[in-house]
Amino acid sequence: MTSNNPKANYGLEKVRGIFAYLFGLSGIINILALTGAIYMLQIYDRALTSGSVSTLVALSALAIGLYLFQGIFDIIRSQILIRLGARLDHQLAPLAHTVAIEMPRYGYSTSEAMERGRDVDTLRGFLSSPGPIALFDLPWMPIYLAFVWLLHPMLGLLTVAGAIVLALITLVAELMTRRSAQTMIKASVTRNSVADSNARNADILHAMGITGRAVERFDIANRQHLESQTRTSDISATLSGLSKVLRMMLQSAILGLGAYLAIKGDLSPGAIIASSIVTARALAPVDQVIGNWKGVVSARRSHRRLAETLGVMKDKSGLVELPVPSHSLVVDNITTVAPATGAVLLSEASFQLNAGQALGLIGPSGGGKTTMARSILGIWPLLRGSIRIDGADLSQWNENFFTSHVGYLPQDVALMEGTIADNISRFAKVPDARPIINAARAAGIHEMVVHLRDGYQTALGPHGTALSAGQRQRIGLARALYGDPFLVVLDEPNSNLDAEGEEALTKAIISVKQRGGIVVIVAHRPSAMQAVDMVGVVQAGRLVAFGPKDEILQPNKARPVVVERSLPSDRPARSFASE
Repeated sequence: MTSNNPKANYGLEKVRGIFAYLFGLSGIINILALTGAIYMLQIYDRALTSGSVSTLVALSALAIGLYLFQGIFDIIRSQILIRLGARLDHQLAPLAHTVAIEMPRYGYSTSEAMERGRDVDTLRGFLSSPGPIALFDLPWMPIYLAFVWLLHPMLGLLTVAGAIVLALITLVAELMTRRSAQTMIKASVTRNSVADSNARNADILHAMGITGRAVERFDIANRQHLESQTRTSDISATLSGLSKVLRMMLQSAILGLGAYLAIKGDLSPGAIIASSIVTARALAPVDQVIGNWKGVVSARRSHRRLAETLGVMKDKSGLVELPVPSHSLVVDNITTVAPATGAVLLSEASFQLNAGQALGLIGPSGGGKTTMARSILGIWPLLRGSIRIDGADLSQWNENFFTSHVGYLPQDVALMEGTIADNISRFAKVPDARPIINAARAAGIHEMVVHLRDGYQTALGPHGTALSAGQRQRIGLARALYGDPFLVVLDEPNSNLDAEGEEALTKAIISVKQRGGIVVIVAHRPSAMQAVDMVGVVQAGRLVAFGPKDEILQPNKARPVVVERSLPSDRPARSFASE
């Protein structure tokens, strides 16, 4: 797959160079592997017939030297493959994790997203397995066939026939495992999804006494996975066993045919042993490929899936650094669909906010308010329309824009494993105490934090479950305010707050407005609307009203929609490639 994103190629040009080197090295190893056959041929046909001990010693010394070289080259090849796997993992793991973070935004489950990380593990594991070595040795099989043919054409024909039979078994393995392997992957994703859901809802399962039912659901998914895995393994094991039997039969047939030719006087005794050794070596790569075919299929699928998913990642490394935003937010005729189903959640919404303004989005549950917030932040891709900051579309801003100039408090506050300081500073590489404390003061939690035993260094644990819902929400608010961002989006920011927390929230909104920022608030409770200037009413996926707060909230008065319209954009939503 060709991609415009250089990251998607993850150094494939250098990898191809390494593969070319390994291919050449494999050629040398396979030529040296003829040492045993030539040695036996010379022992039986020269040393024994001449009775010369010096010839025997010289041949033995030469064979030992060649064996040592073969062993050294073999070790070098294995170590190169191991380090190549580690190198690819080093390059791919961060990209794959980025994909895993992005995919849920496009409707994929967490388990499907995490498969990309497992794909990296599969590739690294395959490169450290015997599979690649067998694949590198396979193209050099003609060397052995030619050697056997030179000993006698009939031996060569028999060896070629055996190689063709084993190649057909390899083809059968490919055809039979392809479909079952796909089924196994789907069953694995389903099982992991159930397991992940159970783990995330452990409190509910325990409190409502449905742990047993949850385990039953997992057991059903696990059984389906085991059945498909067993079916795939049965195919691989059966074909691998069959190939081994045929290879041993072929070796015996070579010995039998060699003995017949020797009796007829057409072959020497040394050639019989040499032909048997070379035939075994010639067919060994085919046997190994069949035995490792499951790994070959998995590695190929993982490579293809990684190439596809990384290929659609948009590369922002070359974007021009735009000036610090300071003027406006324009929502221009946007339409947003649900990533998972494609259902239209928000249609043709438009409005504009200028620096120092705060907008409150109100409306019934399910009307599209949270969709509006996610669209503004670029969390959910737009089907049509655009979001512009200071006139520039979101796609023109690099990652530093979102790191430094955007704050977001989601409806379900999720704190990451780390300290309070880490979470507020958004895991800054070199955290600065002053902006951390300023953000905490702006959210009204500085006193609460310093009263904790470890203060700002208090470890939150997974998801911050050691804190109350209100504490998590206020720390999330401090994180959104960290660094004085230009655009702050708050989704139900007071859902878990007490009176003191709501007062701190109002002060924080006023502070953002006073320093020339823009605030967008999704709210159900009126207390969150105290500091807003503008109000938008979102119903049934449409912005049905937008204007000054006094006009929109004043009863018995028409609710005008003050919007700026523009021609819709045909830019499609991005999607991630799957199986």
